Amino acid sequence: MENFFSALSISFIALFPLVNPVGAIPVFCSLTANDSSKQRRKTALKTAISVLIILLVFYYIGEFLLEFFGISLGVLKIAGGLIVAHAAWEMLTSKNRLSNDEHNEIQTKEDISLTPMALPLLSGPGSIGVAIGMSIQGYEIGYTLGISAGIIMMAVVVYISLLLSIPLYKVLGKTGVGVLNRIMGFFILAIAVQLVVNGIFMLFKV
Repeated sequence: MENFFSALSISFIALFPLVNPVGAIPVFCSLTANDSSKQRRKTALKTAISVLIILLVFYYIGEFLLEFFGISLGVLKIAGGLIVAHAAWEMLTSKNRLSNDEHNEIQTKEDISLTPMALPLLSGPGSIGVAIGMSIQGYEIGYTLGISAGIIMMAVVVYISLLLSIPLYKVLGKTGVGVLNRIMGFFILAIAVQLVVNGIFMLFKV
């Protein structure tokens, strides 16, 4: 039981800043501006389910993927850290998470739940890398159930965040959400640096 709660907290804490549901609020509000409340709820639920499936799949096949491609965990951490650092820097400099061309293309899509919301905005390379990294610890039953529960909890938070996105955006405003996004970006950048450092230590066994 101790392994379960430990793994649950580890997975949720590791994933939350990388999934960053707060940072997805402006994009979700923009892309669903013309939708009804019912349509927004449906899109929020489908997005959360997509995030859940993506992260669970990569967690359960993560060890196999690393072995298949011959990638060490150290290399994965460094690569993931660099990608996360790039995303964090864009958050700190207030760059849009989608380019203008991507945003215009998405306007014609009927369903935005899988792309771009779930992939790559919420369950992007950083969170997928963390899910794969957690698979290296093995699949002991308590640990596996705890990681899975943490991922499920993360998906629930995504659903609630998107569900409340419109009222939250009205209360916080563009400035408030931007400030929260920059704060989250700082912590994500720190996580990225830690990933790179850990990867270097693992590669060279310093």
